[in-house]
Amino acid sequence: MKPHAEIAEVWPRDGRVRLVGHIHGHPAEGRWRLLLTRRSHAEQRLDYPAQVKGDRFEGELPVADLAAATGTAETEAEIGTGAGVGVEEWDIHLTDGQVELRAGRRLDDIHGKKKIMVFPEQRVRGIGVRPYYTVKDNLSLECRTGAST
Repeated sequence: MKPHAEIAEVWPRDGRVRLVGHIHGHPAEGRWRLLLTRRSHAEQRLDYPAQVKGDRFEGELPVADLAAATGTAETEAEIGTGAGVGVEEWDIHLTDGQVELRAGRRLDDIHGKKKIMVFPEQRVRGIGVRPYYTVKDNLSLECRTGAST
């Protein structure tokens, strides 16, 4: 199995998403950060400190930062007119500056988490932010403008 950031806990509440897990298949030395990459604009990234002790990591990200980074003039216009719902997705990695480990949950023998595990949405400035598992059991974030789901 490829090295990755194995997610053990996802806590979306109080305007933050807290992630706890283990570094799997890669030495855990050095300084680590949570790295979020906007899927539709890979050059747009946000990063936050991650605390690492042994192979265990913990970090959190404020949903307001995602709402601000996602809220372009086009999506804000959609919100104001009720023209529709826009969706932006952010992929989560753990990085030490040299390697980027994709965050996901693969060691639990539960396949198809996308249809099984549903996390609550947090709304900030008209944008809903919700963690979700992809079809490959990676963890990503969905930012949805417009009507709440």
